[in-house]
Amino acid sequence: TVASVTAVCAQLPVGVLVDRLGSRRMLILALAIAGTAFIGFGLAPSYPHLLVMMSVVGLSTSVFHPADYALLSAKIAPARVGRAFSIHTFSGFLGNAVAPVTMLGLVAAFGLDTGMILAGVLALVVALPLALVRGVDNLPAAAIGGGARGAAPRGAIKELTGILTPAMLALTGFYALLSLSGSGITNFSVAALTRADGTPVAIANLALTFYLGAQALGILAGGFVADRTQRHAGVAAIGYGVNACVVLVIGVIALGAAPLVATMAAAGFLGGLIMPSRDMLVRAAAPPGAIGRAFGLVTAGLSVAGAIGPLMFGFIMDLGAPLWVFRASVIIMLLTALIAWIGDRRIAANRQRRAAEAAAAD
Repeated sequence: TVASVTAVCAQLPVGVLVDRLGSRRMLILALAIAGTAFIGFGLAPSYPHLLVMMSVVGLSTSVFHPADYALLSAKIAPARVGRAFSIHTFSGFLGNAVAPVTMLGLVAAFGLDTGMILAGVLALVVALPLALVRGVDNLPAAAIGGGARGAAPRGAIKELTGILTPAMLALTGFYALLSLSGSGITNFSVAALTRADGTPVAIANLALTFYLGAQALGILAGGFVADRTQRHAGVAAIGYGVNACVVLVIGVIALGAAPLVATMAAAGFLGGLIMPSRDMLVRAAAPPGAIGRAFGLVTAGLSVAGAIGPLMFGFIMDLGAPLWVFRASVIIMLLTALIAWIGDRRIAANRQRRAAEAAAAD
């Protein structure tokens, strides 16, 4: 909780720094801070120290999304940005899958304190290539070397408030709803299935594994979809509308083992398919030179949903209504699809209006 709250508070100011100082510098700094925090905890483990270190870790994690997406947007050809976003997100899912097993192995071999120290050392090792490489950043060399850092405080405030456009605020809510709809399935589906339908724990865990694996594959497929259309909001609307129907089946019908695993896999694939288009929407809506701030703002919505989701779905479980974990997810998905559909209609109308104005000018 401490890490998440710190990340939410730091996300937008860090986005400003990414747009001013460049992604490479900020990523090096973030990895160094995170590595130092884990090493520090390993050297002096205690619960109060853990809370302090996790606040530092939250500060460092607030850098990654603004810096990464700004860098990819600047360095990847527009025709391949969707696939680049999808590979980047897929890699994050892969890291999340590998990390628990890796840490358990380190702790079993060397003990908890040494395992934490080695995790911190890994962050420092990852920072090293970024420190040595040149010419890889989201800003031109002239901007990195000079005036961007000298902007007045009033300019910084303007940069912070200038990103708070209706479109960006809507996308922040969109990100939050996307995260909220998936958090119930990811965190509570096993408990809900075993309690509601008597599903064996092994089968429920297998279904969740297929859900997460298919989600990762869906992210890769979604990159190709995102590069082949400009109707990213339409992709999100259709994908989440269909996904709501799939998840509703789980919430109202007691499925056998094979149908349950297949349905969960379909839900995961559709959820992953939308993610690159989601990120392309932010890229398209960001003001010029404000990619870092844009992703800093919208990913704060992910952190907010990450804090709300477990409380909300845990409350549903405590009420003795486990199937409502899926039904509540369906309601959120339908709301998300509706917001995306409205956004798609507005984007299409604006595109037609600009085309008509250009034709009239000619």
